[in-house]
Amino acid sequence: MHIHIYNTPQLLGEAAAKMIAKLLNRAILERGEARLLLSTGASQFEMFEALRGQIIDWRCVEMFHLDEYLGLPESHPASFRKYLKERFIAHVPLKAVHLVDGEGDIAETLARLNHEISKKPIDVGVIGIGENGHIAFNDPPADFETDEPYIVVTLDERCRRQQVGEGWFASFDEVPAQAVSMSVRQILKSAHIVSVVPHAVKAQAVRDTLTRPVSPEIPASILKTHADWNLFLDSASAQEIIA
Repeated sequence: MHIHIYNTPQLLGEAAAKMIAKLLNRAILERGEARLLLSTGASQFEMFEALRGQIIDWRCVEMFHLDEYLGLPESHPASFRKYLKERFIAHVPLKAVHLVDGEGDIAETLARLNHEISKKPIDVGVIGIGENGHIAFNDPPADFETDEPYIVVTLDERCRRQQVGEGWFASFDEVPAQAVSMSVRQILKSAHIVSVVPHAVKAQAVRDTLTRPVSPEIPASILKTHADWNLFLDSASAQEIIA
């Protein structure tokens, strides 16, 4: 585990983007290709802006993403497919893109995603941490046991309120109760994990993740068991761990 602390979300995002680029370029140099796993949300804005400007042969990069709400159309402002297309996919010529579609035949979607992601390892997983300590939409108590790569999960109240607080939905009742999410065990299969976690609202989750035992009640705590986890914080999100 390596912790990096910067004064602002912008500096954090730039530093994280440089590390992601370094890891992707290393994989491309070694194998001629790389697989990238991306998270979304307000906490990732600065990282995406910086990542688009990195020197990477994106034609060699295959992209997956973590999660999507069940039943939410892509046209909705909160759709993660919409988010990724507008903030990332439209700007770089990726080799392939595997988006999570929360509409239509969910069983078929899960089967397709599980098949594709199981072909080769993920080189870099960009994994945020939620206000409730979740990773992807694995809210507490998270399932640490399932081997299925993508699963259907139920969102807890704090997670849904976070989505309202970030402005993605006008009210709590508008937030879908379920989502398709990459599982915890699949996330941990990433060769390298980079967590981008700015803002004061994440300070408690950061403290709990780092100081409390690994537990499904703090899903992000399991990242401490990963062989190469880099956690990027700003001064606000790090305020409860700095003596």
